[in-house]
Amino acid sequence: TQETSEDTSNNVKMVASNNGNPEDLAGKPKVIKVTTLEDVQAVRCAEFHPGGKLYAVGSNSKTLRICQYPSVSEIQADHETYQPTVLFKRTKHHKGSIYCLAWSPKGDLIATGSNDKTVKLMNFNTGTAGLEGSENDLTMHDGTVRDCCFVEDGGGGSPLLLSAGAGDCKVYVTDCHTVTPFQAMTGHTGHILSLYTWGGAMFVSGSQDKSVRFWDLRTRGCVNVVSQVSGGGGSPVASCGVDPSGRLLVTGHEDASIVLHDIRGNR
Repeated sequence: TQETSEDTSNNVKMVASNNGNPEDLAGKPKVIKVTTLEDVQAVRCAEFHPGGKLYAVGSNSKTLRICQYPSVSEIQADHETYQPTVLFKRTKHHKGSIYCLAWSPKGDLIATGSNDKTVKLMNFNTGTAGLEGSENDLTMHDGTVRDCCFVEDGGGGSPLLLSAGAGDCKVYVTDCHTVTPFQAMTGHTGHILSLYTWGGAMFVSGSQDKSVRFWDLRTRGCVNVVSQVSGGGGSPVASCGVDPSGRLLVTGHEDASIVLHDIRGNR
């Protein structure tokens, strides 16, 4: 398996993991750092292109980079970590820190969100590994944009972009073809820190209000609320995810707890 490790320090490490030798006493996979991308300020987000050959990195230095995924097929135990190949770099991409980024399902669009309260939506050329055409600034947010993600199809063949964060606690839905926000989903009473979609018209949002809300774009509203998912009266939901079957929710909280939740059984 291949994984990325991302934290709030000033670098992103690309690692290769190989199943450990059964004779190994620990029985743990051997993890080797392949490449390290360093920035002068904290790295906020790192996301793979759907094709798997590229990844994008955003940081507090306002810099957006698109890097080539390293070749890991011939990595040896004595491998020395090296700098990744940066195919595209833009300084001052936002007026503020880049808090989040996302690729569209086809990989031809990239979106970034910032504490400058804007979302930038750009066309991406996979062949040249660069941005092309004019970029679009979405200015409907009134606070830091903490997360964004794409939903496959807006009915007319155009993907939809979801974005949320601080300020008015709304999730905005933007048609990427017309670059027009056409819906604001309301319900959270605290800053939204995380968004996640697992295919189809469903998505979840995690909030400072200690709840996770399930939304269905077909009904244009909230269809389920999981509140106080962590123990001790609950803790702000810093991240959330749902497995592909839509049955299990996992949440990460500011009190350092991780909770696995059976959605259908409500437990």
